[in-house]
Amino acid sequence: MTMSGYVLLSILFILLVMLVIMTYYLRAVDKQQVLEEADDIPATIKVRNVVTAQTFVYTAIVLTSVCMLVSLYLIVKGTIWEGHLMEWMNIVIRLMHITFGIAWIGASFYFVFLENALNRTKDVREELAGNLWAVHGGGFYYLEKYKVAPKTIPKHLHWFKYEAYFTWLSGFCLLFVVYYFNAKALLIDKNVLDISPLAGISIGVGSFVVAWILYDLICKTSFVRKGIWFALTGFIICIGFAYFYCHVFSARAAYMHFGAMLGSIMVANVFFVIIPAQKAMVKAATENQPLDPKLGKNAGLRSLHNNYFTLPVLFVMISNHFPSTFGFEYPWVVLAIISLGAAGVKHYLNLKEKGQLSVWVLPVSIIILLSAAYISAPQKPGECKSVVSFAEVNAIIQQRCISCHSASPTDDFYTAPPNGITYDTPDNIVKLKDKIMQRVVLTKSMPQNNKTNMTEKERELIRCWIDQGASLK
Repeated sequence: MTMSGYVLLSILFILLVMLVIMTYYLRAVDKQQVLEEADDIPATIKVRNVVTAQTFVYTAIVLTSVCMLVSLYLIVKGTIWEGHLMEWMNIVIRLMHITFGIAWIGASFYFVFLENALNRTKDVREELAGNLWAVHGGGFYYLEKYKVAPKTIPKHLHWFKYEAYFTWLSGFCLLFVVYYFNAKALLIDKNVLDISPLAGISIGVGSFVVAWILYDLICKTSFVRKGIWFALTGFIICIGFAYFYCHVFSARAAYMHFGAMLGSIMVANVFFVIIPAQKAMVKAATENQPLDPKLGKNAGLRSLHNNYFTLPVLFVMISNHFPSTFGFEYPWVVLAIISLGAAGVKHYLNLKEKGQLSVWVLPVSIIILLSAAYISAPQKPGECKSVVSFAEVNAIIQQRCISCHSASPTDDFYTAPPNGITYDTPDNIVKLKDKIMQRVVLTKSMPQNNKTNMTEKERELIRCWIDQGASLK
């Protein structure tokens, strides 16, 4: 990278500082002061202008930050700092993704609970759809839901949308940092499908668009009201995507793309359906115009769909830590089973919040989840024909594993040992024998995408050595 790269990075940094300062300025411009100082301008226009400006500035901050990260990556690419930068980008963006995700999913859980738990009959005013008394954090709360809207729209109205937007943006950035920037190492598995990184990235991103269009088209038909049949059709389509991903990408990347596909549908629901419906409700109430009740019902239905997506998405977020899932011979089957079981658990919780006791939903969901553990269990190994020495195992590890898992990796991508695991000494190898058994022998998820071409015979030798006590002799 030439000096122009550093100049561009400096300009972006200055721009970022200016945008952050603007956010403080906009927050200082109180909406009530705007209304008092410019009474000749309609109130809705004044408030909308402030909100639009804030949205523009926040969007610019996100885009500028992304451009800075890309510029910094291009500057250090090919240097000794590349691996260090990638690790810290992974940490920072992953932390952001988890934080925003907790806020979004927490809001989803809470509002679906609120909808399910509302008192709709006892002492409910005509204009209300229901109310709820609650206690939390040492205080009592009283919440009311209007059938349409209050007579006067409050000036300060909180919108639950940025949690969704920033969860998706941080997740999309994380997808680039972990899989797309390192497509050859983590996205593409030539044993699954030998394609170029650009083709893999295009397929991944394009699949999110296709999934949303397909889902949205179905939701715009009367079939969306068919309940169990709509859910079954949606499940079959989702499993079709899972099967597709597992036959295009590495197993780990396939799982992540499945979660990203569901997450993209969820955020598209918020952006294209839920928020526009809410804006239409506010506008109609402000201008004393009749409101189409279908908007609220449709937005509520999409919100409920998002609620059922949450647990499968959360499973995908943690799945990469458990090779028994993606390391199974048919990883899409495990993904399908756990997604179905997790959605079933969410359905049970939703029914429970409504006060509708179901005696079969939870047990069946648990059995479905346990079946994933059952089918992915390793088969009973054969007997070892001879005693395997440490020297034989060490030779395999030095040839197949040490290029990445060393204090000084020689791999063309990893500049630091993944997860800090090294096999430089015999003691380290023995100490990590259980992890080696799980990743190398049982799930065969290491070496990553079998980059170093470890053979089945070599895996069997390692298994026998561990079964025989993992001796250093």
